[in-house]
Amino acid sequence: MKLKKYLYKKVESTNNVAIRLIKQRNQRGIILTDQQTKGKGQRKNNWISMRGNLFLSVFFEINKKKPLSTIVNLNLKIIKKIINKKINSLIQIKKPNDILINKKKVCGILQETIFMQNRKYLIVGIGINVSNSPKINNYPTTFLNNYTNKKLNRLELFKEIKLLYEKNLRSFGV
Repeated sequence: MKLKKYLYKKVESTNNVAIRLIKQRNQRGIILTDQQTKGKGQRKNNWISMRGNLFLSVFFEINKKKPLSTIVNLNLKIIKKIINKKINSLIQIKKPNDILINKKKVCGILQETIFMQNRKYLIVGIGINVSNSPKINNYPTTFLNNYTNKKLNRLELFKEIKLLYEKNLRSFGV
């Protein structure tokens, strides 16, 4: 099952774009932007969106009965698998939605669900620090290119994420 690509230069939040697209009756897709002005984090926190990093959202219909814990674990597993192929460092999952390298946050995943016409849609917002990372008091952060000899290209990462989600859509109950 293919995901339709939606590419933007600048948005407030890729998850907000996904909500709008679902309301316009789009069934599934993947959104990429160069810049987010109001990225979302857990518990209404902001995701600090620095230029050169990867900001995307994937959206699709899911089975209403699929347990949220299964969905959360599957999303973390997909992104961890991609990062694992790129670097040779200790990668950990910090529940509920972070991926760490050497105990420093490199990726955050925000999941939202909405109902439209009696269907349940999942929106998976993914932020990956590729080229740089914010300085946050009492919360160490890092970025992927800190751990590679060859600089990673965020567009190549986007393509890999798109392909892996397309391969795994059935696991979400699509």
